[in-house]
Amino acid sequence: MKEEFVSLVKEIYGTGFVPLHRPVFEGNEKKYLVDCIDSNFVSSVGEKVTEFEEVTAKYTGSKFAIATVNGTSALHMCLHLAGVQTGDEVITQALTFVATCNAITYCRASPVFIDVDKDTMGMSPSSLNSFLDEFAEIRGEYAYNKKSGNRIKACVPMHTFGLPCRIKEISSVCAKWNIELVEDAAESLGSFYGNQHTGTFGSLGIISYNGNKIITTGGGGMIITDDESLAIKAKHITTTAKVPHPYEFVHDEIGFNYRMPNLNAALGCAQMEQLPQMLDIKKTINTQYRKLFDGSAIELLEPVHGVSCNNWLSSIILESREDRDDFLSYTNNNGVMTRPIWQLMSELSMFSDCQCDSLETSLWLQSRVVNIPSSVPFKNGYISNTNV
Repeated sequence: MKEEFVSLVKEIYGTGFVPLHRPVFEGNEKKYLVDCIDSNFVSSVGEKVTEFEEVTAKYTGSKFAIATVNGTSALHMCLHLAGVQTGDEVITQALTFVATCNAITYCRASPVFIDVDKDTMGMSPSSLNSFLDEFAEIRGEYAYNKKSGNRIKACVPMHTFGLPCRIKEISSVCAKWNIELVEDAAESLGSFYGNQHTGTFGSLGIISYNGNKIITTGGGGMIITDDESLAIKAKHITTTAKVPHPYEFVHDEIGFNYRMPNLNAALGCAQMEQLPQMLDIKKTINTQYRKLFDGSAIELLEPVHGVSCNNWLSSIILESREDRDDFLSYTNNNGVMTRPIWQLMSELSMFSDCQCDSLETSLWLQSRVVNIPSSVPFKNGYISNTNV
């Protein structure tokens, strides 16, 4: 099967080295960058920042969007705005990119790791509910961990590789325990749970625009929320908490230099124009993969019923770690980049002492999941789906 896979990938992307996911700049990116340079507004003030925020809010169905320098800073700010403080605990999943846990520790809080569902690779609402039933209790307004004595202030599920997790059920569990829901939708721009975009189920959510994401601003992130007071606060503290004034420099609290530059936002505006076409092409590529693996021992992960996925990174499950390692070796040695899923956060030295449940499914997935090439093909100056 690995031979047939390499052959299909070369048919889609060409015979040269095939990266896992590369950016495609085939629209108005250069034009908007030149316009931005000509305007002399290239830093965190400029029309493109506002335009990018507005188009993102409209697309996701959120009332407000605040652009930041990257997804990690956006998540840090969301946790800060949610009231996460020193000594608090934030429930998340061990199967995630390290940025999720880094943002938690920036608030001097500690992550608590909950298992994921096999079919979404995102936080399991049943595991979350079981953990809270066993270890949590309500004292006054908040949930506290009976084992550690610390307040459980927030929960950060992540939509892994663009696959929406069971976010509605997670939201219900968080509401029951008065825990703030902050969605890590870094990888899921263009993914929907029912008719609702990921990142909009909690009080705050974030999107990432890193160079390998479905669309990119080179580096960048976005906070999305329906809460006007949180949106105003987010924009203020990410702009060094500077009080607006024509020439005086007055700052009324500790702030952060986290606002997205106008240059990056110019890229984002052009990329958003192409997003619908990119989603269609990536769906077609995913269908090709599904046909290839159908009936084989390799399972292609697909969205659960009632959700739609942006197909940012297609993922397959091999039968064993040995099969995974053989697949990784063969494909990478034959010019097709594939990669394993992340090492569990609970196994990293800085998080090894954090509380967790059994993580049974997370451990099983860690030894079997492989990401396969998922870029949008491009050819001769325009996005091309000729080979798919």
